Amino acid sequence: MGLVGMGAGLGIAASGLLLVLFLLAHLAGLGLALWDGPAFERYAIALHQAPWLPVAEMGLLALLLTHPLQALARALANRAARGAVAGSLRSRRDGGMEPSASLAGRLMPWSGGLLLVFLVVHLAQLRLHRPAAGEELAALGAVLHQPHWLGLYAVAGLAVTLHLAHGQESAHRRLGLLDPRNARPIRLGGRALALLIGAGFSLLPFALLQRGLP
Repeated sequence: MGLVGMGAGLGIAASGLLLVLFLLAHLAGLGLALWDGPAFERYAIALHQAPWLPVAEMGLLALLLTHPLQALARALANRAARGAVAGSLRSRRDGGMEPSASLAGRLMPWSGGLLLVFLVVHLAQLRLHRPAAGEELAALGAVLHQPHWLGLYAVAGLAVTLHLAHGQESAHRRLGLLDPRNARPIRLGGRALALLIGAGFSLLPFALLQRGLP
């Protein structure tokens, strides 16, 4: 593999792990709305008024732009290394959850593409036209009360699960953190985390509606 492919692989791993941290923080913040709506609004106001937020948003935007570009560079490098007639790579492990993990790997471009589409929609709905202070939940409710947007949010959570289920193992491998001694706990822990985050984002919209969004 060339230097371009190796550099892209490390970049994918590092940016992906940072994005996972963002997803955890974002899910935790949204989860607050389930327990205490006024506290969530205060949290949202404090976050939007934080002086460091523009810098954090620019950094997040850089990650969201570079991650898929690095993945594309990696895929092209792999294709060039294997040759145009080579088949797709498949997992050599059998049994257990491996067929599902292999499927998640083959669907990586599709899950990633769906997440990019969702991100554009989500930002257009709730970031480019940021709600007034104290109206964050009302703006979210206006979106989720529309069945097609509710469906998109739920499917995006499934895409997160699929993307992380494969991506977390690849990230550990590219960073040199995966070896025969720790492979099983890393895989199981990573898949559990992927399921937790994905299910959280899929189910949270329904839970918020059930709670009674404006």
